[in-house]
Amino acid sequence: MQAKKRYILLIICCAFLAYCYLGGYRLKGLQTLFRMRIRKNPDNLPCYHQLHYQYTDSTESTEHTQSLPDDDWFAAPAYESRSRDLAPQPSFQAGAIRRVTDEGSATFKSCRMETCFDFSKCSDKNFYVYVYPPEPLNSLGAPPPISQNYQKIISAIQESRYYTTDPEQACLFVLGIDTLDRDSLSEDFVRNVPSRLQRLPYWNNGRNHIIFNLYSGTWPDYNENGLGFDPGQAILAKASMSVQSLRPGFDVSIPLFHKQFPLRGGNTGFVVSNNFPANKKYLLAFKGKRYVHGIGSETRNSLFHLHNARDFVLVTTCKHGKSWRDLQDARCDEDNREYDRYDYETLLQNSTFCLVPRGRRLGSFRFLEVLQAGCIPVLLSNSWVLPFQSKIDWKQAAIWADERLLLQVPDIVRSVSTSRILALRQQTQVLWERYFSSIEKIIFTTFEIIRERLPDYPHRNGLIWNTSPGALLTIPTFSDTHRRFPFLLDKLGHTPGLNYTAVIFVQIGTQLTPNTALYKLVKSITKSQYIDKILILWATDRSVPPKKRWPSTGHIPLHIISGSTSEDRPSISQRFYPHEQIETDAVLSLDEDAILNTDELDFAYQVWRDFPDRIVGYPARAHFWDDSKNAWGYTSKWTNYYSIVLTGAAFYHRYYNYLYTNWLSYLLLKTVQQSSNCEDILMNLLVSHVTRKPPIKVTQRKGYKDRESGRSPWNDPDHFIQRQSCLNTFAAVFGYMPLLRSNLRLDPVLYRDSVSNLRKKYRQIELVGS
Repeated sequence: MQAKKRYILLIICCAFLAYCYLGGYRLKGLQTLFRMRIRKNPDNLPCYHQLHYQYTDSTESTEHTQSLPDDDWFAAPAYESRSRDLAPQPSFQAGAIRRVTDEGSATFKSCRMETCFDFSKCSDKNFYVYVYPPEPLNSLGAPPPISQNYQKIISAIQESRYYTTDPEQACLFVLGIDTLDRDSLSEDFVRNVPSRLQRLPYWNNGRNHIIFNLYSGTWPDYNENGLGFDPGQAILAKASMSVQSLRPGFDVSIPLFHKQFPLRGGNTGFVVSNNFPANKKYLLAFKGKRYVHGIGSETRNSLFHLHNARDFVLVTTCKHGKSWRDLQDARCDEDNREYDRYDYETLLQNSTFCLVPRGRRLGSFRFLEVLQAGCIPVLLSNSWVLPFQSKIDWKQAAIWADERLLLQVPDIVRSVSTSRILALRQQTQVLWERYFSSIEKIIFTTFEIIRERLPDYPHRNGLIWNTSPGALLTIPTFSDTHRRFPFLLDKLGHTPGLNYTAVIFVQIGTQLTPNTALYKLVKSITKSQYIDKILILWATDRSVPPKKRWPSTGHIPLHIISGSTSEDRPSISQRFYPHEQIETDAVLSLDEDAILNTDELDFAYQVWRDFPDRIVGYPARAHFWDDSKNAWGYTSKWTNYYSIVLTGAAFYHRYYNYLYTNWLSYLLLKTVQQSSNCEDILMNLLVSHVTRKPPIKVTQRKGYKDRESGRSPWNDPDHFIQRQSCLNTFAAVFGYMPLLRSNLRLDPVLYRDSVSNLRKKYRQIELVGS
């Protein structure tokens, strides 16, 4: 008994001495660092606010609020709030006041937006980006070197609405010099960057410039600040950023992506709806390189301790690099054999959690790969600032572990509940699809983060950034209240505003008489109990009929928009223009020859109120993949499914007018304008891209147009060929096919209320033949 007591007392004493030594060592190091700074310059002592910044909040600023106030959910704060618990943090951040030391190592000046950015160049309405033209050919007649990924970045910008060719309009400047790979041993390393920067006419020490970088530093230390040039006051959009080097609220952390990464669109996430069961074959998996020695080797060299070949599969290989055999250790042969037993893609698809350890640098290709697979990332990279961490709440999609406490990882992943596993997995798909599936989305997300720092630009709430459809598709200049966005209504328990505005696009312009389709259509609309006003877009050469020829609309306002010349008349895309006369959430889009009675209109409107984020209407079409032509096909035949509801007779939310006009690529709108066709297909692609849901067809009507309108452009045989061509052009610009198939059709007999009441309520629908 006495021996046992002495043994316990000895353990306690040893633990106390170890605690005192380690704690004193850290405190002594901290004090020494402060004394050195004081001796150098006593005026450099940080104020209390700066100390608080460094010790407690060393990651990027974050806005992760998960609830929205009723109305004031967009704001332009002077200072961004900060998150404290997203990652293990060092006890002290040394600051960001640095200078260029040599060609291999560049360090940066401490900057804030208020001190290193000229806000006067930017407008809250237009955020333009200027890309420097390519440098002239060298003495050998060769163009300057540029990597495939940097060319993709430039292409994404130049084909976007951000782009301007006028530097006087630009808020932000992008280099024509490839700075992605600053590893001096890489084949993509660009030399003489400092002298090239000085030749740029608008460089101004980097003010209002943004520099994109994926790799910095080289063997053996892989210095994070080793750009080889002084970025001056430029914003760094950089992969593998650490909390020590990040300038909070100024730089932007981006993900590391490989050379085959798509320019736009990108592959969708691999998780299907709900994705049961929650736990897969393997609980935790990793397959990748092992560094025998050097920076980044400590963590990966220890992974074999966790591998059990049952629920934990963590395999590494020494086979990389030209001299791996000369550097191999005693465990390499065994590791290589175990490594070859597993297929990487199979591991991703069959693992609940996937380890993402640091490589030579803090970031890793594994991060985006596991995100796409829906395998929950377990991060082993201390001090790494995760991509877009200032806006994205990674606690909803990833698990942090500590490199120094590797053996705790099994207990961490086993402690995660089934419900949280499902939530984490679903969030990986939201983030992948909205921000990370293409270079275009990564670049645009970077721009939007910078744009929100402008004093007059509205600030999107954390809920917008962390839920679908995300910040790139939620334009805050549309409205200052969340009640005006269709995809937020259901999340927040609200309903759309009452009544609808009918917009009739007149392209034929037949003589207006009580027997013409247009006359009957206006008459049917005026009888609707939900109509707010009628808007006529007169896009034909015929003169507008005098007011007395139109049917009486009673108290319902009727506005006619026309032009005195062909240039002034509404174009085919202007049927989706956000006209100021449209004040209701619901828009009823109609062609002039549509034949719908009042009951059909009212029933479709009631259905739309239950699905305000979708297109709800009558005429349906379908798309399909044609193997013989290796292209998308378009059909108007009746099938067991549909993917398009034509806007010649359909309801949708007016926010999509704003997106169509202010967000869609100019290339898409130009295709519509040149063909004078396909605007309805484009609107369907847009809504499906935003919601990732199909449209909704109502009632059994097959024909919805007046067959007596012989001059209709829709009767042109080339019309169908054009539409098929448009569909493939649209899919190419989006980078994927947004349309989704559906088998759903909503009829009044089976919808919402009891059968007897509905048969009385929508009696006219029964008279319509199929």
